[in-house]
Amino acid sequence: MNLKELCEEVITMREFQIPYPGDDPVANNRKKWMNSEFTPRKLREISDDDIVSLLGHRKPGTAYSSVHPPLDEMKEAADPIKELVVPTDGAKAGDRIRYIQFADSMHFAPLPPWMRFRMYGARLRGFDSLAYSGRTLLEMRERDLDETAKFLVETEIFDASRVAMRSVTVHGFSLRLDEDGLMFDARRRYVFNKETGEVEYVKTQRATPLDRRISVGKPLPEDELKTLTTRYHTALTSPRDADELIKVVKRVGELRVLGGLRPDLVDGR
Repeated sequence: MNLKELCEEVITMREFQIPYPGDDPVANNRKKWMNSEFTPRKLREISDDDIVSLLGHRKPGTAYSSVHPPLDEMKEAADPIKELVVPTDGAKAGDRIRYIQFADSMHFAPLPPWMRFRMYGARLRGFDSLAYSGRTLLEMRERDLDETAKFLVETEIFDASRVAMRSVTVHGFSLRLDEDGLMFDARRRYVFNKETGEVEYVKTQRATPLDRRISVGKPLPEDELKTLTTRYHTALTSPRDADELIKVVKRVGELRVLGGLRPDLVDGR
């Protein structure tokens, strides 16, 4: 097999799963999210126009802006890598780069920021991401972002009360929940509708007021959130019980130190 055939096989392979140590509920949930063949449950239906409104980058129905001509119209130097990698629709069209940012609660959100970051790597193409302490930035070509945002918000990756779209003033994700189980938001982008039991956004992720409220559905029950969480917690699965994970983390830490200070001692470990 030559290099081109090998690259094509890697690019087109259907299953991509990152191994993870352990066999407890949290470890198994983490394995699930890192498996690109796993399909998250769809919990809600949000229209394309509502997704565009929540993102706040352009008005629904308007054309995509571009930063360069479509790839088919550009004359570029020969590059074998470009022949191997199939561009996304947004890249083909020359779309500008736009973003979505999620804040994930400490209180049993489906994914902590670092796990969301890894999940992006296992599932998405043509993106850039960065995980902070409580939020995860995702940048993509605009039409690719619209499609991806719809997937991220409509499925169980997103819980209406424990996950929020916030691109500015993210602070408050780790504070206690309010009486309705919602995370504190200094910009008050969303409210709980007591009549419908649904969470409704009144502002975009950038905290710009919306013309109308957009519902993102009902929050999941606390008991169900606890079965979905990928965070170790003393009230559920204690990190002290994750023997295999602790063993791997200790080994990684040890080899990292030895590799930097005494690489001669790494051999055979």
